[in-house]
This record gives sequence, structure tokens and C-alpha cells, in this order.
Amino acid sequence: MDRNDGSSLQERVGTGRVSSPLSQGLVLLPAAILAVGVWLTLGQSTSAAPRDAEVQRVVQRGLEWLASHQSRRGNWTANGGRYPTAMTAMAGVALLCEGSTTTQGKYAANIRAAVNYLVDRSRPNGLIGDPNLDDRYTYGHGFSMLFLSQVLGEEEDLERREQLVDVLSRAVTFCGQAQTEAGGWGYVSAADGQQFDEGSTTITQVQGLRGCRNAGIVVPKEIIDKAVNYIRKCTLPDGAVQYNIKGGGGRPAITAAAIACLFNAGEYDDELVPRLQRYCDKNLSNIANEGFGHWHYAHYYYSQVLYREGGKKWQDYRAKIFERLVKEANADGSWSQGYIGPVYTTAINLTILQLENAALPIYQR
Repeated sequence: MDRNDGSSLQERVGTGRVSSPLSQGLVLLPAAILAVGVWLTLGQSTSAAPRDAEVQRVVQRGLEWLASHQSRRGNWTANGGRYPTAMTAMAGVALLCEGSTTTQGKYAANIRAAVNYLVDRSRPNGLIGDPNLDDRYTYGHGFSMLFLSQVLGEEEDLERREQLVDVLSRAVTFCGQAQTEAGGWGYVSAADGQQFDEGSTTITQVQGLRGCRNAGIVVPKEIIDKAVNYIRKCTLPDGAVQYNIKGGGGRPAITAAAIACLFNAGEYDDELVPRLQRYCDKNLSNIANEGFGHWHYAHYYYSQVLYREGGKKWQDYRAKIFERLVKEANADGSWSQGYIGPVYTTAINLTILQLENAALPIYQR
């Protein structure tokens, strides 16, 4: 990370050394209104769940850790400086889930800096990111669409709004052009990857596209239709979604993400969804089960699915996942499990723990 002056963005905010064009003349809804029901629903949890105050302390420490590890340029990275675009978008979403916006709340300066960083990385062809610096750049592109679309939904400054509309409109165009003939997406565009695609990047694009559509960006229906058909073709008889269109075996993480993707695409009553849900319930309802890859990624999406469903199923799962995440938090506020790095794991866990804040439309019931 870039810390040439030995200070984080959060530290420099406190000394008044950070400025942004977004800090002038913007008017947004108060964070208290945006964060509908902040922590109020936590009292509905079962007895196995950690206490509300304990969860709040863990979340606040995590948010502080994220804010303090943002670089002077406004970005975050994974281990080894990798995935700067994806990590910035994911960390930005976690901060938005707290209820802060670009102008309101404790993390407004951090969110503004993240927005500036990603807007600056928007390329003429619509890609948000840098193919030379971002490994598997479609992840960063999809997560950036998600983050920036949630910002756009509350942006009232006309000039900044027009800029975000332009960035996201071109991003949607790039997405359509990067989609493979089979209807999915790979780690890079279809042209760069010779038509290779796989499930997890496909889901990232669809959720980002849904965020754009919710914020008023035009998203061609055929892009989503092709993606939904891709998921159908990748679904095995037992409800598992395989790695990609050519096979690779069923994956719990991709299956959970696929359900979230279908929900984001408006496929709530599709006959395919119950089959996928049964497979996920079998493989993911046991929180201790780590007999598959990408545990945090799987529960990042599985939690969204169950939160949207609500009721006892969500409350039972919530008690178990909250208990584990609270126990695994480091004293400094981060989570370091997994090989991608603490920014990735911390952003995912904070998003799960803050779903009930209902601050972002993409995660609301």
C-alpha cells in the first residue's frame, strides 16, 4: 500500500489533510435514515448468538481496521498488493453497509476516496480496473459496478451523479461485450480469455448489473437472460452448480452465489431455485463444514440468500454464523483466515454481520 508519509487515510482525515471534490456542496439523506433498523433486529436472534453489544464491538473494530488500512490513493489490496480494484470495491461496500455515505457518517471520507479511486480506474472501453495490475480483472469490474451503483442510488450532486452514470453505463457495455457465447464470464473478457467462463465471475457480473439497473442504468435484458440460461446449463441433477460450462464438478460456493444471482435477476419462483437451495442447505447449513473451497465466499452469498428468505431459517443460521465470526475476529479488528488476505476476509465478514442494517438496496428483502 502507498503510505509514503507513514499515515493512513483515516489518520489524515483527523488532521484535515484529506480533501475531495465530493466534500463540497453535496446533500444526501442522513445516514440514520439510510441505515434502517440498524442493530434493532439483532435482538431477535436465538440464544446461541453472541450478545448484541459484542457483535457491535466486533463490527466497529472491523470497520476501524478497514478504514485505517486504506491507502493514500483510496484503495485497498489483497496479499502481495493484488486485486486492488476488487478489494477497494468490497471494502467500500462493507463501509456503506454501516450506513455511511459519501457525505454522511463516520466513514464518508473513506467512501469518497474509494469512489474517486474506482472512477479514476474507469477505462474508455468501460472496464473498471487495470488489466496490467488487476489479476482476473472481471472480479474487480463486477464488484466495482456493485459498489458504485449503491453510491449512485443516493448521489444528489448533479455533476458527480452524471459522472457515475457515465462510468456505470460504459461498464455495462463492457460487461455485455465481455460475456462469452455460452452466457457466462471468465476471469477476463471473452476475447482475452478465448471464451473461457466460470461460475463465480458470472455471479459477480450479474449482481453488479442488477445494482446498476436498480440505480437507473440501462441494462439490456438479453445480457441477464443469457446469464440465467448459463446457470441453468451449469446446474447438475442434485442442484449443484458446476465450475463452468464444460464441467469441473459441483461447487457449494458457486451454487450459493448462483441463488443470489437468480434472485438478483428476478428469478424468485423459478423451479431451479429450490433445487439449488436444497444442495446449499445440505452443504452449508453446518457452519463447521469446510470440506469445500472458499468458505467465506460461499457464506458471503449464502447469508444473502437466507437473509432475504428471513424467518426461522435465517435466525438459526444467523446465530451460528455470527457466533463463529465473532470468535474468529482478531484483536485488531481484522479477520485473517484464508489465503487472499485480511482485507478480503474482513470485508466479507463485515458485510454478513451488517446485512440487517438494510442500508443497501441490493441486500434488502
